[in-house]
Amino acid sequence: MAFYCPDGAMAQQLEAVVAGLEADGRPGLAAQLSITWLRYEHSLINSASQATDLARFWAEAPAGAAWRGQQSRYPASVVKLLYLVAAEHWLQQQLLENTPELQRALADMIRDSSNDATGLVLDLLTGTTSGPELPQPAFQAWSERRQLVNRWCEELGWGEWNGCNACQKTWGDGPYGRERQSYGEQRENRNRLNTSFTARLLHGVISGALVSPPAGQRMRQLLQRDLDPAQRAADPENQVDGFLGGGLPAGARLWSKAGWMSQARHDAAYIEVEGRAPMLLVVFSEGRERAADEQLLPNLCRQLLEA
Repeated sequence: MAFYCPDGAMAQQLEAVVAGLEADGRPGLAAQLSITWLRYEHSLINSASQATDLARFWAEAPAGAAWRGQQSRYPASVVKLLYLVAAEHWLQQQLLENTPELQRALADMIRDSSNDATGLVLDLLTGTTSGPELPQPAFQAWSERRQLVNRWCEELGWGEWNGCNACQKTWGDGPYGRERQSYGEQRENRNRLNTSFTARLLHGVISGALVSPPAGQRMRQLLQRDLDPAQRAADPENQVDGFLGGGLPAGARLWSKAGWMSQARHDAAYIEVEGRAPMLLVVFSEGRERAADEQLLPNLCRQLLEA
């Protein structure tokens, strides 16, 4: 059962937008795309802090629609959103020491999408380190530790987690040594997420329903994007241009985490625009053509915002 309330009109609008984008010179797009789209009557920001019962908050489902929302895909850097939430949970449980270096790594992982910072965060979450290949049974013990984030996600009890996997670092050139060993011969152990799980995760972060309201505030501060054109021009890797934020009008507010590599262009975003219903939108697009398509996500966001 979806955590949102399926809305037939939104589903029709979403299907029409996908069909139109595919017809606009993108053959095969429908199969390359996963989308989860939620719409709210009021601002989602810190809304869970007003609830006396979190179970009731989660039961008050927003309207939504999805296109292949449960299809698992390689999430690229969107997985860093999950590692951020896990780190805040570990801190609350006193499983991590809240050091300046951890805070620096979390900030660089989200704001700048640093792969090096992500590596440190995952090492701290799981008590593992990269290095040469390991013999059995040392590799088995290492692999068990690397499952800690996955186990926590399973304990959440969310149906959207089915088929997902989050136990790998993110890379520039790719994994080596025990990290490559962990991927499996056919890379069957790569990270996998779907847009509906990612949407539920971001919904929890923006509302303050995950971990705690103060943790939600800290995470929102890292996820907020500057839409000022001058600031974006000064930072070519701003996670706005070429992504969902690129389709927003002046004055909009954006909290997001993008992912991009040679075979994927993704984004997970919560958006507020004056005069429009707030919306949360997660889009995964796969394939070399989609990875190079800097207009797809902005156009998709613009059309759904206007729907």
